[in-house]
Amino acid sequence: MRKFLLLLTFLVASTQAWAQRTLPPEAKRAEIGAQQALPMVAIGNQLLRLSPGGIIFDASNRRITHGQLPPGSDVVYQLDRNGEILRIVILTPEEQARLDRAK
Repeated sequence: MRKFLLLLTFLVASTQAWAQRTLPPEAKRAEIGAQQALPMVAIGNQLLRLSPGGIIFDASNRRITHGQLPPGSDVVYQLDRNGEILRIVILTPEEQARLDRAK
């Protein structure tokens, strides 16, 4: 019984490490602009195309659609070799603070 409780305590304590997501190291940081017609996305002062198969993650690490992308969000984005958006990740406040400290 003690071993089971110890294992359960370990699993509960380690779920925070499993829940943390990693951001692509080559990703660029920007702010989402006004809503655009699909497949275009306003990022910073640029209008970029969302690549076929491009993925958008919200702050809870769930996949969302282009129409659910909130303007003014702080994001990191990754481009493919054609210069199209491959991945957009909406940053959490903790990730924003971590990136600000890393500057």
